[in-house]
Amino acid sequence: MAKKHFRIGLIVPSSNTTMETEIPAMLRAREALFPDETFTFHSSRMRMLHVTKEELKQMDCDSDRCAVELSDAACDVLAYACLVAIMSQGPGYHQESEQRLHQVTVDNQMPAPVVSSAGALIEGIRALGARRVALIAPYMKPLTELVIEYIESSGIEVTDSISLEVPDNREVGRLDPMNLVNIADRLDISRAEAIVLSACVQMPSLPAIQLVQDRLKLPVLSAATSTVYQLLKALNLEPVVPNAGRLLAGNLPQPVA
Repeated sequence: MAKKHFRIGLIVPSSNTTMETEIPAMLRAREALFPDETFTFHSSRMRMLHVTKEELKQMDCDSDRCAVELSDAACDVLAYACLVAIMSQGPGYHQESEQRLHQVTVDNQMPAPVVSSAGALIEGIRALGARRVALIAPYMKPLTELVIEYIESSGIEVTDSISLEVPDNREVGRLDPMNLVNIADRLDISRAEAIVLSACVQMPSLPAIQLVQDRLKLPVLSAATSTVYQLLKALNLEPVVPNAGRLLAGNLPQPVA
């Protein structure tokens, strides 16, 4: 059987270390299920050390350059892998960003679809058929509020949230994902239909997602699992990854309009 090879381009903050860990981990696990597929991963970086609205806005200006660099490598799909950088720009900005970055690849004569972790999280929640979520974020509370406002502007209610208040993006990447098992127990999930275990692509969560889902009996997703879901859809592949939560388990309900 001929192998199908896919190049995944990642636009990441300079201080991000988790996106290049969790996305490859999920797609390597997928390769065990679909041995005719192989994936390689290619990154371009935008400078950012502290998760503040000012640094995020400045960093976002570098995303066009990153899209050019990754299209030079003929990537099959690009992922803008910083959720809060987009959400802090105001409701609906992920659509503008995705369209602009796609046009950058077109102008570079190497067109590629573009997904964003911000848009992917919205679409992931909808794909689960959920209208109400509880979430955990590593941000300071004012940035978490921006994320909540963005999600709610898309017609999804955030019923409860926990902010871990870690301002240094490098420290966010060093957080122990297994601590999320106990942190999730502190969420009020009485009205929630799904749990966002990490509303940030830098906060590690993949090892805990299936555990928390089994423990709390609600679908669990993250910014990273949502991004993989959208990457696979953009490649016209079945969005299935083992042990990565309900979103990537297959056989989802009809998406919420």
